[in-house]
Amino acid sequence: MTTTLTSPKRLTDIDWQNWQAKDPATLTFVIKHGKILLIRKQRGLGAGKINGPGGRQEPGETMLECAVREVQEELCITPLNMQHRGECRFQFVDGYSIHVHVFTANDYEGTPTETEEAIPLWFDLDAIPYDEMWADDKIWLPLMLQGKACSGRYLFDNDKMLDYRLDHPLD
Repeated sequence: MTTTLTSPKRLTDIDWQNWQAKDPATLTFVIKHGKILLIRKQRGLGAGKINGPGGRQEPGETMLECAVREVQEELCITPLNMQHRGECRFQFVDGYSIHVHVFTANDYEGTPTETEEAIPLWFDLDAIPYDEMWADDKIWLPLMLQGKACSGRYLFDNDKMLDYRLDHPLD
């Protein structure tokens, strides 16, 4: 008998007990004076979308070190007063997976500068362009902005979200 592997269509199709992400990564949101610093990604996963700066962890690096390095590389600034605010686990139907650790910073050193990877964009906290972001952002980002840390799982087919579960808002 031949077993055919099928792509997951719901979160329940995934063995989360044994799930391991292909890539550990970070996202960082600088929030200062009622505004949030986002980027328009110029390349890589999510190119063209608006998101926080971030990327994949390098060997030997802590998640915090990764978060700081990615902001430095993408925006030429150093985020300050970093806080870990949650985790997002993403599974794509094509088999790719990424485990993202989310951070906030309330200050930074330097001047946000466009790079080959990112264009810096400031938005008022009540005017975040969710329609230009990944579909999951409108689920957990408002909670983070209220000071709540979250853990969530998300299933995507390319950039279309098929299913999600917000595991637990953490206070």
